[in-house]
Amino acid sequence: MSFQEAESVNGNVRQLVDRFGREHTSLRVSVTDACNIRCRYCMPETVSGFLPQHRLLRFESIARVVRVLVNAGVKKVRLTGGEPLMRPNLSELVKRLSGISGLRQIAMTTNGMLLADQIAGLVQAGLTHINLSLDTLREPAFHEISRREGLNRVLEGIEAAVSSPLNVRINALLLRDVNLEDCLPLIHYARKLGVVIRFIEFMPLDANRAWNHSQVVSGLEVRRMVEAEFGPLMASTSSDASQPSRDYFFPDGVGGIGFISPVSEPFCSTCNRLRLTADGKFRNCLFGREEWDLKGLIEPADGLVECSEEDIFGLAKACVDKKYAAHGISESGFQPPERAMYQIGG
Repeated sequence: MSFQEAESVNGNVRQLVDRFGREHTSLRVSVTDACNIRCRYCMPETVSGFLPQHRLLRFESIARVVRVLVNAGVKKVRLTGGEPLMRPNLSELVKRLSGISGLRQIAMTTNGMLLADQIAGLVQAGLTHINLSLDTLREPAFHEISRREGLNRVLEGIEAAVSSPLNVRINALLLRDVNLEDCLPLIHYARKLGVVIRFIEFMPLDANRAWNHSQVVSGLEVRRMVEAEFGPLMASTSSDASQPSRDYFFPDGVGGIGFISPVSEPFCSTCNRLRLTADGKFRNCLFGREEWDLKGLIEPADGLVECSEEDIFGLAKACVDKKYAAHGISESGFQPPERAMYQIGG
């Protein structure tokens, strides 16, 4: 009897609900830790090496996990990295996921540098949503943030996305002494394209452990800058309460803007996200320090013992059950996770 059949017979719908009543309906899957830029808020300037191919969770394993978790209430999957487009044949994974009944959204977050060449295949495979990272429209600032060249390639990727059927959003992160001046130009750019732009606060997940609160530009500060330029923003009434962004409309109705403020205004009480790292570890919080090894279960070294769907659900449930009420960034004893953002998945 299959996992789904067992649920039907017993009349017991299994869900990923933690001890605080938060139902987990969103799964973030990192497909690689490799990246083609070195953003200072995410990665060190030099990396000794990324995970070898055999350490990455296989596509068939990812699809199997997603199928089990969709049966447990997951409705949305977001593919992340590193840079997810550096994982060869990513459209193959998207195609596998698009065949899973009950999965409502297949999204991806990318820096866009490789997107123009791959977008057609991703759309055809079933990708539905895409978030593109863009922190500046100035090449010198792009180089200072990413430690690489390539702003034009990012803009080409954004243009390709806007011309596609995908739901497109731009994500921007402001560092006070680096690109604060880019806030309004980025908004004008997004409004010209007719897409939503969201500003994300700088979080203590950089590989160099150089995070400093003085560099954080809060969502409230950005909002005040925006309203001084465009007038009072109008809150979106259609926002999903569990999503991290607080969304608004501009007074003239062109485009939209959101604020993701995990440092100044934590949204832990409505968090619905479970994470899967590229090397197959479940994590219940971006800032968590504990992991649950899925790869050893679903891809055992001896290759002989195949785990059941019940085993997969059980491990995910054990992870969710240990989730804390909040990430504790503002607490005096807070310790950032050992892994940096690129090793966890954005």
